[in-house]
Amino acid sequence: MIATIVQILLLLATVALAFYFLTNRRKARAKAGVKLGFVLFIVAAIWAVLRPDDLTVLANWIGVDRGTDLLLYVLVIAFMFTTMSTWIRFREQELRYARLARAVALQSPVLPDETMPRIDATGAPKQDPAAS
Repeated sequence: MIATIVQILLLLATVALAFYFLTNRRKARAKAGVKLGFVLFIVAAIWAVLRPDDLTVLANWIGVDRGTDLLLYVLVIAFMFTTMSTWIRFREQELRYARLARAVALQSPVLPDETMPRIDATGAPKQDPAAS
């Protein structure tokens, strides 16, 4: 029963994390929250290394048998957090590159050279009716 509650809480944390990243990515407060969460994660990791018995007590209090299992669950959530953050960042960067390429193409268009043969949709050279 308690293990099921822990699983439900972990799943809710994962869904909340995904929702958070998909809705608040561009806000400065969201970026500050990510940094604060990272600092808290580092402090908790140091605490878990220095006092592993406390982690086991916390795990038992939450309903997990061992502290190592609790640590594994937290690391899985942290991994999902990092993966989703990286994916969103790359997606935003690709959109910026596409916009930049579009703006550069519109600022300096390259007109076709008159000496180059014109081709039709099939790739075959077009015949110029004026040249006949």
